[in-house]
Amino acid sequence: MEPFPASVMPPHRTGYRTALATRPPRDMPKRKPGGAAGRIAVIHAIAHIELNAIDLAWDIVARFTGEDMPRGFYGDWVQVAVDEADHFDLLDQRLTDLGAAYGDLPAYDGLWEAAETTADDLLARLALVPMVLEARGLDTTPQAVRRFRAGGDDDTADILARIAEEEIPHVAAGVRWFRFLCARRGIDAVATFHALTRQNFNGHLKPPFNT
Repeated sequence: MEPFPASVMPPHRTGYRTALATRPPRDMPKRKPGGAAGRIAVIHAIAHIELNAIDLAWDIVARFTGEDMPRGFYGDWVQVAVDEADHFDLLDQRLTDLGAAYGDLPAYDGLWEAAETTADDLLARLALVPMVLEARGLDTTPQAVRRFRAGGDDDTADILARIAEEEIPHVAAGVRWFRFLCARRGIDAVATFHALTRQNFNGHLKPPFNT
């Protein structure tokens, strides 16, 4: 695939982000699914992640056309974008059902900050976004599902369980193409993953881990 010229590269920030209130993690209110307001806050936060994931999937398709990747690479991320759009629609409708809407609350922009950090390095993008940040969803969603069920909100629990199942191939795509790139460059995949994560990820990864 021929690379896009610099004049038509995707923007660093999409338009809707300028109108959405975002805060650093330390300033975000605590989210607990107990009570209607708490459930809405959790659903809103996850909807924001899914909307970011749509942009991230299209960004990886458009931004890294100069990497000479196989056609299947781009097909994988187009499918991820479609899946993430479905996930956002499910959560957006659930917010509507609960008398709320996406944009009612502030959001944390960590996923897109990761995109900006890795805009010049496909290997770093794969390590940080699908293999760390999206993988964290596989770690944490089962607990969220249990909490929503315990609170009597099976509708939201069912949505989150579906999303978690459909995110597994997304993380797998990240791993697959990360290994492909490492093999092509003649570098060790595991050591490179750890090095790129230490270099680009500012947070702390803590259990639970979905092995």
